[in-house]
Amino acid sequence: MTPRMWAVVAFGVLAVALAVTVVVLVPWHRAPAPRADQVAALRSLPADQVTAGKAFHSALRPAGYGSLLVGLAVALVLGLTPLGARLIEAVGRPFGGNWVAQAILGGIVIVLVADLLTLPFAAWRHTVVSRYGLSTQGWGGWTVDLLKGYAVSAVIGVVALLGFYAITHFAPRWWWAWGAAGAAALVVLLSFVLPVLVEPVFNRFTPMADGPLRTELTQLARTDGVPVRDVLVADASRRTRQVNAYVSGLGPTRRIVVYDTLLREAPPAEVVSVVAHELGHAKDRDVLTGTLVGALGAALAVVALFLLGGWTGLLRTAGVTSIAEPRAFALLVAVVTVVGLVSTPAQALVSRRTEARADAHALALTNDPVTFEAMQRRLSSVNLGDPDPPRWEYLFGASHPSTVERMAAARAYARGERP
Repeated sequence: MTPRMWAVVAFGVLAVALAVTVVVLVPWHRAPAPRADQVAALRSLPADQVTAGKAFHSALRPAGYGSLLVGLAVALVLGLTPLGARLIEAVGRPFGGNWVAQAILGGIVIVLVADLLTLPFAAWRHTVVSRYGLSTQGWGGWTVDLLKGYAVSAVIGVVALLGFYAITHFAPRWWWAWGAAGAAALVVLLSFVLPVLVEPVFNRFTPMADGPLRTELTQLARTDGVPVRDVLVADASRRTRQVNAYVSGLGPTRRIVVYDTLLREAPPAEVVSVVAHELGHAKDRDVLTGTLVGALGAALAVVALFLLGGWTGLLRTAGVTSIAEPRAFALLVAVVTVVGLVSTPAQALVSRRTEARADAHALALTNDPVTFEAMQRRLSSVNLGDPDPPRWEYLFGASHPSTVERMAAARAYARGERP
């Protein structure tokens, strides 16, 4: 068979593997959260808290959706016209115009153009977050974090771009196979190294001091059968007043991380409830599932791009002769952006189901629905959450169940209703 026929076979196998993984590992059945309980929960929240949360999210929407639309427009203009290819070619010309210069410098410039054009929306968002009292950062700290993010993205981007275009250059007929394997491997590698190498770039982590809370959290993890390397406190307060906790890493890199803001705002019982939710993600191997789905998706995307390269009309529109050449990177960005936007509701649904299972796990592990509901109230209040967001927005991009859904799930659990 020809390489293209093998690519078609590989695409089918990867698509089936991805579908099976999602169907089998994603928790499609969720714990009950009756709408009547949601309405009752909403009525139990202080009216001023609900009003503040809705006003905050209403103020954020123009910046969020404006950035989304401008980013999409930039990707389409650069990718579906010869402009992107010409820009990559121009950037690489002073450095010899070879494929390495085009791949690295051209790729970085394409991404940088989009980042710069959406930067005003990021600044707008920071203004809103500061106005509502959630941010503790001035413009200096915000800029430093922004530059750190650019630097981390640039390092990862250079490695990915150089690796991908080295494969397309030296294996022009079979680059899709090597590229798919490399993309999947990169996803797996980042799952292990990001918590260890990247998270410390943005926060300082210190071991939680010995005491009753640390002992309770480590015992909770031991009871749950989730080995953790350490319990750390992140200095989140240097940038935000929001509260949170999470379990990050895989295997030997797994650790419980608690925001210092959560320790200040919440009583120990609620901290335990939050961590119990996060342990649910580790117990059910959600990070591993996400890594597997991401690896399969990345491999599938590379093969799909190879097959898309047979669409001569699309290549002609972008002003390139091959989708594997560095000058076509803007076209790749356009395709990935559109696919990402279209798939957002599906990704959000998967995330909500996963988070709902972690909620159910926390309730079962602690057997304390009263504290769980109190914790949800506090999270919504301190983080200025919209406890019952508009349905269209919820379906499009909500990564977690709403506050009233989570409170309703706790009330259903207290009545003995189980998944």
